[in-house]
Amino acid sequence: MTRTRVIALFLALGLAGCGLGAGSERGGAGAQLRVTRDFGRTTVTSASLPRIRSSDTVMRFLQAHAKTTTRYGGGFVQSIDGIAGNSKAGRHDWFYFVNGVEAPSGAADRALAPGDVVQWDYRRWDASPRVPAIVGAFPEPFLHGQKGTRYPTRIECAQSTNSCDTVQSKLEDVGVAAGSGALGSEARGGVLRVEVGKWSDLRTLQDLDLLEKGPAASGVFARFAAKGSRLDLLDPRGRVARTAPPGTGLVAAILPADQQPLWVVTGVDEAGVARAAARLDAENLRNAYAVAALPSAPARLPLEARG
Repeated sequence: MTRTRVIALFLALGLAGCGLGAGSERGGAGAQLRVTRDFGRTTVTSASLPRIRSSDTVMRFLQAHAKTTTRYGGGFVQSIDGIAGNSKAGRHDWFYFVNGVEAPSGAADRALAPGDVVQWDYRRWDASPRVPAIVGAFPEPFLHGQKGTRYPTRIECAQSTNSCDTVQSKLEDVGVAAGSGALGSEARGGVLRVEVGKWSDLRTLQDLDLLEKGPAASGVFARFAAKGSRLDLLDPRGRVARTAPPGTGLVAAILPADQQPLWVVTGVDEAGVARAAARLDAENLRNAYAVAALPSAPARLPLEARG
């Protein structure tokens, strides 16, 4: 082997050990890759990247750890590990999220930032082609934000709830120092909000009316009805799979226009709010779109279709 080849080999090994490719190394945390299907219910593969370089992208991260085919000039994913999008038989396709937010651009154009949790999910999209925000990357986006920018977190609590201390403690446990505010505080694009309380107290807040309109509007496969006295849990087609019993809570996220994700910890009654707050951790939320905290056990949404 010539001296030139030896030098090239060592350079290649050095790059492979430090990141996905060339470019200066960025400080801070690495990144996580999660490839799932059926609304995060099944994990296909997962990987981590200890250090990120300035040239690393979401697409390169995926291609380094899964067999991938692309379309539209290589900017969008067609298949991962042999699982391909299909618009004719059930309308299934691949979608990706970074820190719990559905990315608006192609994966080849999205640079990785320290702390990013990237989730690719293969799901049916007939009920809603867009799901703007999910809870499955917790403690993201609270810990590292978006595109390397961390945003302040504010917990807004209904006076009738006793669950705000639980939510505050859950966030502090993962290193997020959250401020507090009254329900309906001014919404600003640079703040992550967590609304806590019974749905009857939250439903009139700006932006949250989406949760009474179903997944096509909110991206959440649950719908409150009867002014907050009923919570319907939906299947992947947006149909009612079950009406939740008393004491059921909901942990979900939406993405209002020109804002950061807005999370809700709610329920039809105070027992439901308390159950939802207790589920605010990485173990219960991992890869989930939203979680219904039923009295019997937590359930990932959408519920599996019957028959």
